[in-house]
Amino acid sequence: MGRVTERRRVLRVRDGRADRRPDSLVAEEPLEIRLNGKALAITMRTPGADFALAAGFLVSEGVLAAADEVRTIAYCAGASPDDGNAYNVVDVRLAPGVPVPDIRLERNVYTTSSCGLCGKASLDAVRTRTRWPVADEPPVRLAPEVLSALPERLRDAQRVFDRTGGLHAAALFDEGGDLLDVQEDVGRHNAVDKVVGRALQSGALPLSRGVLLVSGRASFELVQKAVMAGVPVLAAVSAPSSLAVDLAVETGVTLVGFLRGASMNVYSHDHRLVLDDPGSTGR
Repeated sequence: MGRVTERRRVLRVRDGRADRRPDSLVAEEPLEIRLNGKALAITMRTPGADFALAAGFLVSEGVLAAADEVRTIAYCAGASPDDGNAYNVVDVRLAPGVPVPDIRLERNVYTTSSCGLCGKASLDAVRTRTRWPVADEPPVRLAPEVLSALPERLRDAQRVFDRTGGLHAAALFDEGGDLLDVQEDVGRHNAVDKVVGRALQSGALPLSRGVLLVSGRASFELVQKAVMAGVPVLAAVSAPSSLAVDLAVETGVTLVGFLRGASMNVYSHDHRLVLDDPGSTGR
């Protein structure tokens, strides 16, 4: 199986002095996801937790919602030129009776590490109906100081980032701020899929009492993935997009951006925050 990091020699310049030395880089390799033997998508990812990545991807596409809907997940032999196993093709076989989508109409596209929506015919294609409407769940109540502590806890858990500086991360916390899972990947959407896929495999979906934190920005797709996993609170250390905010408002997700220290912007459904400020909109 591919390595998470690779070594390359670089010319390093510091304060006018130069030397050559090895440097650690995050590995990036393609992963083809197949559904019942048919190619569905290719994503550029950091090797590791590939089965969880494939499972989480299928949760976000509305194919899976429970562990018993999966019969098997396996690497495909014969995926390399010498008929060996390159560990870059994963086939998910659905359990009997689980509906199989028409793959020709789904995401049969190349997905980059920065954008999981490339090639979508329209935004309507990703507005998949979730099996767990977030707005219907009992309200999670969060103190701002709990949210403020999460980025540092995420950063402390990023072991590969410490070696490469080139990975995104997604972390799942409970409403008390305890870390439940953390995954790293060259693509932030892949990191979220790995967290969601591991939750599916352990029977933890829906994540109705969870807080999902992502490094970087919050895109429309990340809000969609939170919705499909039943996550009521999505927080990001950087900015959300306008479409991400629109989807969060529409689906009942509390979307937090610019979560840095004691500062944050709450873009939707701030009723989940325990605030003294009576000016809260509740939207």
